[in-house]
Amino acid sequence: MTSPEHRRITDLGTLKAISHPLRMRLYRALFVARTATASQLADQVDEAVSLVSYHLRKLAEHGLIEEAESRSTDARERWWQPSSYGFGIHDEDLRDSPELAAASAAFGRTVDEQRTGMYSRFLDERHTWSDTWRSASLSAEWLPRLTAAELTALGAELEAVLRKYDQQARAAEAAGDNEGRENVAIHLNGFPYRT
Repeated sequence: MTSPEHRRITDLGTLKAISHPLRMRLYRALFVARTATASQLADQVDEAVSLVSYHLRKLAEHGLIEEAESRSTDARERWWQPSSYGFGIHDEDLRDSPELAAASAAFGRTVDEQRTGMYSRFLDERHTWSDTWRSASLSAEWLPRLTAAELTALGAELEAVLRKYDQQARAAEAAGDNEGRENVAIHLNGFPYRT
């Protein structure tokens, strides 16, 4: 990756590009794989290589992914990687643009549907995981009464903890420590609600 930091999405074109359900799945798969080809990703998302190539080029047009150094001798094969360590959409960038706010809401729904699908698959396949992994999995709901400032601070602390564990895992993998390592999804939402 060229930049270790989150990319801040502030333009409508990029937000619409990542809001496409297949593009979001491809981005997520590429983020997990670190680098991959269109045919490797096509196998993961069960789509045609030509369709996956098209959507990867769209993600690249908006700077969300970039070409990676080739890992094969086949010069025709293009390798891709995320261009940053994730991305973020900030409310203050949406306030004066109804179009951006609508696109952000569409993106949020796409992400939520995919997250729900991932967790539903885990629940359906739970019995195929070892006792250790079933015990390690978590699902919790907390309902604290916080101020907006407290929620902001909580979010920053949680992000720092998750980033620490992700970076430790990436370093361990790079050093060849892969035993017992699996992809793990951690989904957190924090938002106000009224009863």
